[in-house]
Amino acid sequence: MSKVKICDCTLRDGQQSLIATRMRIEEMLPMLGKLDQIGFHALEVWGGATFDSCLRFLKEDPWERLRTFRSNIKNTKLQMLLRGQNILGYKHYPDDVVEMFVRKSIENGIDIIRIFDALNDARNLETAVKATKAENAHAQLAISYTTSKVHTLEYFVELAKRYESMGADSICIKDMAGLLLPKPAYELVKALKENVSVPIEVHSHYTSGVAAMTYLKAIEAGADIIDTDMSPLSMGTAQPATEVFVGTLAGTDYDTGLDLEKLSEISAYLKTIRESALESGLLSTKVLGVDIATLRYQVPGGMLSNLVSQLKNAGAEDKYEEVLKEIPRVREDLGFPPLVTPSSQIVGTQAVFNVLMGERYKMIPKETKDIVKGMYGATPVPISNEIRKKIIGDEEPVTCRPADLLKPELPAIEAKMHDYKEKEEDVLSYALFPQQALDYFRFRKAQKIGVDPNLADASNKVYPI
Repeated sequence: MSKVKICDCTLRDGQQSLIATRMRIEEMLPMLGKLDQIGFHALEVWGGATFDSCLRFLKEDPWERLRTFRSNIKNTKLQMLLRGQNILGYKHYPDDVVEMFVRKSIENGIDIIRIFDALNDARNLETAVKATKAENAHAQLAISYTTSKVHTLEYFVELAKRYESMGADSICIKDMAGLLLPKPAYELVKALKENVSVPIEVHSHYTSGVAAMTYLKAIEAGADIIDTDMSPLSMGTAQPATEVFVGTLAGTDYDTGLDLEKLSEISAYLKTIRESALESGLLSTKVLGVDIATLRYQVPGGMLSNLVSQLKNAGAEDKYEEVLKEIPRVREDLGFPPLVTPSSQIVGTQAVFNVLMGERYKMIPKETKDIVKGMYGATPVPISNEIRKKIIGDEEPVTCRPADLLKPELPAIEAKMHDYKEKEEDVLSYALFPQQALDYFRFRKAQKIGVDPNLADASNKVYPI
């Protein structure tokens, strides 16, 4: 038995899960120094949806945000979430883009990179892991946790062993949908501790209401680190509360050693952020409760809200239950992918089409075809010939690592946006989110030359750039 370490995810996953990743850097600044003094194992502050949100909604440079974190946080490791070959986007990028992104992330302040793949295809993690190790940073490989007839204890143990052989410095059980129940958590952590020698971290969401109990059983089984959020931005579709676990474990063999008084100062400040988000409607009460449909249909909280939105737009809200029942069927057809970005969006959208069209696979989006073609990697179980033929006809599926089909892109990307480039990182922003990056570059330019940024439009009519 040993003290449990805490990775606080408030500034990344907490705000992403509850307030749509809309927290601005100026709102974070007052608490950065205090967070740094707590003694956390790490602070997860970057990656996931934060990069996209900075450019798309907040008109912030995500790289400048990272540098601000680093300059204000001197004692605590900074962590980010990376979607393997997808980086922070929704498609596979060539190796040269992945390598440069990892290098620049570490140069700008990241210490730990949590790397995952939506399908748990280890091949999609290789480039990011090698790039992380080359920079002497910590490569944490994450298992995208899900349940199905193929996702057995043996499956997860073999995956963890492969991750360790690839050079993982630690392994995270990433339970994005709140599906990991207490007893399976105990068994999984115990099995991993018996089979790999690197630290085990547990990440879950409170969506189904069991995450706190799950964490306790995982700790009893030997989990080294747990992911939490400060209480004002915790629970619901986010993680369990930091203060709750500091209090719960105090005086036990797992005592975190963290100070509740110091944590309460940060909580008090975050309460003002929470209240403001509630008043503006940014924080919806819908994401604050427990949704038991998570356990029935294995659907993450964010995916549920997307489904409601899609059905509302189609004037078919009465089809909600029918779509929920269709999701597990589509998931089985597509080889039991874990429901995490981007597979959750692909499965959910296909289920909506199947129900609305009144015929399964009458309308098939490109993303569904790509998952069946193997463009996202190997699914946990092979897709049946019947489904493959229905979706891609006689096309030959891809069996190699998908990124092997992609040519280096950095020179071409830089040529496209050369006029906008102020620093090397701008090339990466454009590579991942071209339109959002251009909009931000124009906004940045307008600010510098004294033009009202709100008048700058995509046609460049207001000012030259």
